[in-house]
Amino acid sequence: MFLEQARCPPATTKLIIQREERMLDASTLTPEHAKQSAFRFVLLVGIISFFADFTYEGSRSITGPYLAVLGASATLVGIIAGGGELLGYALRLVSGTLSERTGKFWPITLFGYFVQIPAVPLLAFAPNWQIAGLLIVAERIGRAIRNPPRDVMLSHAAKHMGFGWAFGLHEAMDQAGALVGPLVVSAVLSFRGEYRSAFAILFLPAVVTLCLLLIARFTYPRPEDLEPATANLHAVGLPRGFWIYLIGAAFVAAGFADFSLIAFHFQKTSHVRTTLIPVLYSVAMAVSGIGSLTFGKLFDRRGFSILVPLTVISALSAPLVFLGGFWQALIGAALWGLGMGAHESIIPAAVALMVPPQRRPSAYGLFTAGYGLFWFAGSVTLGALYDVSLTAVVAFSILAEAAAIPIFLRVSSELKSSHARNVSVDRG
Repeated sequence: MFLEQARCPPATTKLIIQREERMLDASTLTPEHAKQSAFRFVLLVGIISFFADFTYEGSRSITGPYLAVLGASATLVGIIAGGGELLGYALRLVSGTLSERTGKFWPITLFGYFVQIPAVPLLAFAPNWQIAGLLIVAERIGRAIRNPPRDVMLSHAAKHMGFGWAFGLHEAMDQAGALVGPLVVSAVLSFRGEYRSAFAILFLPAVVTLCLLLIARFTYPRPEDLEPATANLHAVGLPRGFWIYLIGAAFVAAGFADFSLIAFHFQKTSHVRTTLIPVLYSVAMAVSGIGSLTFGKLFDRRGFSILVPLTVISALSAPLVFLGGFWQALIGAALWGLGMGAHESIIPAAVALMVPPQRRPSAYGLFTAGYGLFWFAGSVTLGALYDVSLTAVVAFSILAEAAAIPIFLRVSSELKSSHARNVSVDRG
């Protein structure tokens, strides 16, 4: 044990020692009790995510058209959306590393939520596209801060439930909020006919989110205790499969169009009425939630290879939303939602399989930072291509997503080989 700890940085060693000190307390829990506690924690975080997504996904369903009304071009929409995603992922590197070094998962998570959530109803008071853009980016920054430590806390609970099922259940509740939020926004637009009222109504779920968050903090002060301490320590570096996986995920991110650009296209072409754009977003979120549950279970049973058909399905959304009429757009939105569900549930679940518990905070931060960098590059590229050719937008999206498939197949093969070697060693 001493030699294993000697290979870890001091901060990591400190966390390992703390986990070992908690080993006696964790071991007193029966497997059934531990599983029930883990489920309740995942469920509570899922309820928080329901109201959080109600808030910010409700706003995201109309930020594209809202920016257009305020005078932004397609390129600017792509830059704002992509820039927000860049910061929303790049800053996770800082958040993840900080939470790993300090072990302060809840304080960092709380700070992120309190930056993110209030920015949404404040959009009701934005006087121009510049201020609106800053608030949109601020919302993404808050999400960046809170996601790595929150995902790490979920991963500790997921050990008892199955990583795919735990992340899939959380994502399904998350997407349920993303379904309700845009529907409420659509109803407000139908009755009031103005975007500012739609943003203002989101003040209510924003308050509920923050209140529930504080309840969760005091109910489960140390979610990391839900996962038994482990002596499976590794050297400082992350495994090779993690880096290969990051490359494949980067291609997926680059080719995945942000819904702000899709909504901008719907409004510009009039293929979808303004009041129905949030409805299509709700359809996408509904499919995303159902897909997260289904594919989460499949991920636990079939493993990493499930990402390959998900990537193929996701790639098919681009020609439907950008080149078709209303019904094609509806189907495309559903496929887009399925892809988004994979982004938010299966992809982070796969990281937890590759990386030991003590390295997950920095691994999640590093992974999502790289993911966001390519999301930004892809969003800017797609926005610029949109001003030139819709065919070019579709071609870029499909080619980028297709490039990820052989990489995912390789990672799947390596994980199977690694698992076979571990089984052989255990039997020996």
